[in-house]
Amino acid sequence: MKSQKHLFSLDPDVHYLNCAYMSPMLKSVEEAGIEGIKSKRNPFHIFPDDFFRHSNEVRQEFARLIQADNPNRISLVSSASYGLSNVARNIAVKKGDEILVTEGQFPSNYYIWDRIAGEKGAKMVMVEAPESSPKGQEWNQRILDAINPSTRVVALPHVHWADGIVFNLKSIREKTREMDALLIIDGTQSVGALPFYIPEIQPDALVCAAYKWLMGPYSIGMAYMGEYFDNGLPIEENWISRRDSDDFAGLVNYKDDYQPGAMRYDVGERSNFILVPMALAALRQINSWGVENIIQYCDELVKPSLKRLEQQGYLVEEENYRSSHLFGIRKKNFDPGAFSKLLSENRVFVSVRGDAVRVSVNVFNEKEDILAFERVCLEV
Repeated sequence: MKSQKHLFSLDPDVHYLNCAYMSPMLKSVEEAGIEGIKSKRNPFHIFPDDFFRHSNEVRQEFARLIQADNPNRISLVSSASYGLSNVARNIAVKKGDEILVTEGQFPSNYYIWDRIAGEKGAKMVMVEAPESSPKGQEWNQRILDAINPSTRVVALPHVHWADGIVFNLKSIREKTREMDALLIIDGTQSVGALPFYIPEIQPDALVCAAYKWLMGPYSIGMAYMGEYFDNGLPIEENWISRRDSDDFAGLVNYKDDYQPGAMRYDVGERSNFILVPMALAALRQINSWGVENIIQYCDELVKPSLKRLEQQGYLVEEENYRSSHLFGIRKKNFDPGAFSKLLSENRVFVSVRGDAVRVSVNVFNEKEDILAFERVCLEV
């Protein structure tokens, strides 16, 4: 795969290595948003079918991306926290149950479980990261060891948002099945760049915000809901999630039952005529590239520089336990904040998360971007 920078509108003088913060916008996504805005000029051109068509196409493209066999298992959400709130509401947690999370995972995948645990008398179990690097192998083992017969929910990311450490979800899934626990994944920092396939991982739920690796706009996302949630109650009751909602004349004939599958969990006004076409354009582009090609491109881009940085004393996670699209670097006795400022002065944009400088690349990056980052690193 070659650089796709020409499909974006990035400033040519900027080295943007911060897709984990927010992806730049594809030209095609921008155009879809503009057309969506224009559509409201003359709303008589918006027909009942338009409330459903693009939304269903988003389901199909996201299902294709994660190899889900049924697009009706995909719900449209406003955020990761929205999807996770629907998930948490429908899990039977009782006193004495344990809810397992990892140390420092993104707050949206912590706060809802902390609240549920407090309401139900369950116990939050936070699996701490090892203090020394590399961390990945030991951290994964700690997670497996922590899953026990009292574990009801394991709520994890695929990769840690701060430094890209990869969690072995296949092994974790096997352990949760042994203990009759549910596996809930926040894929916001992985899906779209790192392969994640439903038949392989078999999570009970997967929730993703779209504005990072799915290259969509802010305030929209997608969630896969497994069979456990087929008869659950959504956190809101909106008209479009009910059976026969496409019959506008019959909407006053109230229905008790919902649309099939995960559509009951759709956010209200899910047909958003601006955001949905933008998300659809982004998903189509990612599927056209192929996520395996995306991660291979990232891998080939960063590997040579990471090897040289390790030789200069920088700490990088072992290859088997980090991703190439998102990774953290550390160094003894250096100030990540000051380092980040120095990078910005050189028009290199990354993030600081905890004690790590987080670098996140995608197909809009080129060799010069990572070399610019490397040059600053070697000056420190």
